Amino acid sequence: MEMKSASDSLAALGHTTRLAIFRLLVQAGPDGVNAGLICDKLELAPPTLSFHLAHLSRVGLIRGRQEGRFIFYAADYAAMDALLAFLTDNCCQGAQCLPTAAAPLKRRRTAATR
Repeated sequence: MEMKSASDSLAALGHTTRLAIFRLLVQAGPDGVNAGLICDKLELAPPTLSFHLAHLSRVGLIRGRQEGRFIFYAADYAAMDALLAFLTDNCCQGAQCLPTAAAPLKRRRTAATR
């Protein structure tokens, strides 16, 4: 990941509403949720949600897919992993030093991909 791409992703997540949307989508899993459900859960007006979803899509943190009349949004886990890898690249000068909170997450993801 390049510095500019990482900076754009972090800037997008630096807004409380976009961070809340992204967290909701991460928690929803790879199938994602439709825009109406996001509006309901976060109590957002549709135009406001649309603006923030467009921003998160533009930086590549989420993806949308059309199913009939609905658009389902999901977190792009590969992009999230790339951002986390960029942030922790050569952490502690290359020593194995995963934070306590990251270690279980890494084990869960590794197990899920088997």
